[in-house]
Amino acid sequence: MSEFWLISAPGDKENLQALERMNTVTSKSNLSYNTKFAIPDFKVGTLDSLVGLSDELGKLDAFAESLIKRMAQSVVEVMEDAKGKAQENLLANGVDLTSFVTHFEWDMAKYPAKQPLPSLVDTLAKQLAQIETDLKARTAAYSALKATLDSLNQKAQANLFTRTLSDIVSKDDFVLDSEYLVTLLVIVPTQNYAQWQKTYESLSDMVVPRSTKLICEDKDGGLFTVTLFRKVIDDFKARAKENKFTVREFYYDEKEITREREEMARLLTAKKQQYQTSCVALKKGPSTFPDHKVKVTPLGNPDRPAAGHSDRERESEGEGEGPLLRWLKVNFSEAFIAWVHVKALRVFGGSSWRYGLPVNFQAVLLQPHKKSSTKRLREVLNSVFRHLDQVAAASMLDAAVDIPGLQLNNQDYYPYVYFRIDLGLLD
Repeated sequence: MSEFWLISAPGDKENLQALERMNTVTSKSNLSYNTKFAIPDFKVGTLDSLVGLSDELGKLDAFAESLIKRMAQSVVEVMEDAKGKAQENLLANGVDLTSFVTHFEWDMAKYPAKQPLPSLVDTLAKQLAQIETDLKARTAAYSALKATLDSLNQKAQANLFTRTLSDIVSKDDFVLDSEYLVTLLVIVPTQNYAQWQKTYESLSDMVVPRSTKLICEDKDGGLFTVTLFRKVIDDFKARAKENKFTVREFYYDEKEITREREEMARLLTAKKQQYQTSCVALKKGPSTFPDHKVKVTPLGNPDRPAAGHSDRERESEGEGEGPLLRWLKVNFSEAFIAWVHVKALRVFGGSSWRYGLPVNFQAVLLQPHKKSSTKRLREVLNSVFRHLDQVAAASMLDAAVDIPGLQLNNQDYYPYVYFRIDLGLLD
């Protein structure tokens, strides 16, 4: 499954033993894969400030999740003809998302743990807000380009009465620069082809004999040329209408035809340049931990290839890609990494409030093996940590306070801090 549960329990001896029991039970029952989720010791103010911060983190969590979903969708849209490879481009720090989450380590350089929690939250919020601003601008420009191109394509695929003719007609189809003669385009229903060939020369005086030519067809009819003297145009149109032939108003302007063709070519090129086949292969390595032990593998471990790449390095890897796809890949990674950091802060804040100060808790990441096993896994967790029920129940009764990590759902509550990371939302 691509779903993870982030839980925490107090770090005292009794609860560490409870975590070991949880590992044993989930191992024997094959319910989940568990790893330690390392969270630094942050500067903690008052419990009241943590409660206020939890509300802000909750909103930031939802915003970050929404943002990365939109970015993932943008990657799919830009890749169009290679949608099946979109997941290969949704990486975090150079590795697939599951590997990043299971190997998570707090980025001390970008988010120093020595900073006050409000400052860290503000840094994350500003980073995500800037990515969203850039995303809106870039996708708006791409959408405008795509809409213009779609409009031109629709005109090219419309019926003979409305479609553009720049890709159909040529200079040789017309008598040009003549003081007396003019070439008209006439739409003839399919069933009337024979009638047209028999009658077009007699629809009016001064029609050039054998001057008609079929230049285009659709499912309803064909577009024919006919050459006649200019002074009988109106009479010819009227007689043609009586016979269910429609004269299409069109004037051959070579400069305009060339301009339309060049515009279409330019738009197609511009759109294609936003995405070129990725030259970065999805790099995967083993991401297993010792069976059923709560253990963290550092980011620098050889089992985690390509991790720790800088933005500049990741961009240089994608030199064969279009600018929009390259930007989406780099900034999706940044947004996803920020989102997981927000989750870590939520666990820290929720655990500090639920279990009290000084801070002492253990966070664990669980990956349920099957969707069908989640109910059983929940029962195991509730059983193992049932001794925390009094804490959770007391929190429920305090209606004046929203307890971080309590996760009330349909009157149910969890006696431990719980948050969810669902990568399936990006499929």
